[in-house]
Amino acid sequence: MDEQLTSWNVADVLAATGGRLVQGGEPLSFSGISIDSRAIHPKELFVAITGDVHDGHDFIEDALDKGALGVLVSDDFVTRGMPSRKKRGIWIAVPDTRKALGDLATFRRRKLDVSVVAITGTNGKTTTKEMVSSVLEGRYSILKTKGNLNNLIGLPLTLLGLNENHEWAVLELGMNRPGEIRRLAQISIPDIGIITNIGHGHLEGVKDIDGVMQAKGELFQEMARGNGGFAIVNGDDQRAVRVAKGFTGQVVTFGITSSGLDVRGVPRGLAKRTNSFELFIENEKVMIQLPIPGIHNIYNALAAAAVGQQLGLSLEVIKNGLEKVAPIKGRMEIIPLRNGVHLIDDTYNANPDSMAAALKSLHSLKGKGRAVLVAGDMRELGEHARQAHRDIGIMAARMKTSLLFLTGKFAKDLAEGAISAGMESKDIFLGSHEAILDDLRGRLTPGDWILVKGSRAMAMERVVEGILELNKEER
Repeated sequence: MDEQLTSWNVADVLAATGGRLVQGGEPLSFSGISIDSRAIHPKELFVAITGDVHDGHDFIEDALDKGALGVLVSDDFVTRGMPSRKKRGIWIAVPDTRKALGDLATFRRRKLDVSVVAITGTNGKTTTKEMVSSVLEGRYSILKTKGNLNNLIGLPLTLLGLNENHEWAVLELGMNRPGEIRRLAQISIPDIGIITNIGHGHLEGVKDIDGVMQAKGELFQEMARGNGGFAIVNGDDQRAVRVAKGFTGQVVTFGITSSGLDVRGVPRGLAKRTNSFELFIENEKVMIQLPIPGIHNIYNALAAAAVGQQLGLSLEVIKNGLEKVAPIKGRMEIIPLRNGVHLIDDTYNANPDSMAAALKSLHSLKGKGRAVLVAGDMRELGEHARQAHRDIGIMAARMKTSLLFLTGKFAKDLAEGAISAGMESKDIFLGSHEAILDDLRGRLTPGDWILVKGSRAMAMERVVEGILELNKEER
């Protein structure tokens, strides 16, 4: 690996960030960049990020003790006075260290001249990222977002992992409030932008669904100001289509129900382990056996297929990429238990649209068994929270869900919705994670399908772990 492309000299850091050299000499080079003093490597540059809980400036001495060659700090920290015992190593000051981290990532992205796929949307970002990556790996060397490092810190850290062997970076762009997608697009400079869908997520930060639409649309707005490229959108989602209308580059549509789509899928059946659909691109078609359930995952696969189409990949390469995607932990992960019981671990996150999609998948999969929903709160919905939970309760009842186990601040609202739609209160249990597990122990019957879902903050994976322990005890 060419050290010139993986190391950073002081001049590069100054050029990338517009920072000023406070202390130290320019001839030296940094071996890399880190924001974690606990995991710093020798000769790296430590960037002191001020976060919601910790201030990286408090850990400068730790980073230097562990071998950091220099530190990037805020102007304000320098103005307040650098403690004398810390005056060692190279010091670079910038107005905003978080912005500087993004600027360093942009510098790396430009220097290595990779191409970038940027993925946003209310639901399906991580799964689509995995599918796009799997398709592209059939032809290219790629870097992809690890887990869901999709924010103003995580995305830059991903790009800083680029090296000269990478040809594409596949990045996930998340947001909680307006302006975040715009900044992430400025950092990553996408060649291809994808909007998977626009739904009822993060309403607390953007007020309503129109706010979500405007926030997601920042991706295409920023691309139009820069290098253009391709905008890939869900053609069955009218809000996504509206967002793409102002894009000056090429717009590519995917979907299932609308006419005139560039990439189209026709569902052909859902089994316990496979999700079959026929993929149509131009005048060609191929059958895909997707190893992840749910019609919403067909949409994610179509977005990935659209990327492959734009890069000239054959249907065979696209098919192979989609069919080798591994189920992602905590996202519609089906786990067989004893007595024909199946557990669906969809605990990673939740909002009204993803909860509704998961419920539909549960009822498609259960066959003659019972549908059991274990649900935690859907967070970040602001003033819409109570009604959103009530609506999910109504939906669960109308779909003849057999049992509801609910926890969280809005559990009562979800229960009231289910009861208003005809579900009997004896089939609804409200309580803590532990209480739910105790009650579940005596309620499950052979053939049941259990969906566990809730927002990240609800830690619903604890219920999944508890169910797996119960399953071990019964062996």
